[in-house]
Amino acid sequence: MDTKFSVAIHILVMITESERSLSSQALAISVGTNASYIRKVIGLLKKAELISSQQGKGGYKLTKAPNQISLLDIYYATQEINRVNLFQMHQNPNETCPVGQHIEGALTSIFSEVEIHLANEMSSQTLEDVISNLYKQAKIAR
Repeated sequence: MDTKFSVAIHILVMITESERSLSSQALAISVGTNASYIRKVIGLLKKAELISSQQGKGGYKLTKAPNQISLLDIYYATQEINRVNLFQMHQNPNETCPVGQHIEGALTSIFSEVEIHLANEMSSQTLEDVISNLYKQAKIAR
């Protein structure tokens, strides 16, 4: 998995907690990247209908309350898939090797179970949970 997932969470928290409209440049400064990368991630979040542009004002807003946006929603948006897919099987195991013949079958159910567990965990955690954790880390009362 690349950094789009964590960057998207960062962007969504900034949008939620900022009292002013934020440009992609302002978001890029906070994230520590360039504005074009932020616009790419914002495009994914808009496509998934997690944020929208504010007409005439610039900036962005959430389309749902933070407690209604799960980490799984954000993951799906940024990875452009509809299921958790962490593990890739290597492509060319040696079919004449006793391990190579059966390794994919031996790993598939284990990988699938872990991915299902992760999806369930991410669906139970929300953007609101991240925001609460942020305030705890900063030792600031909300």
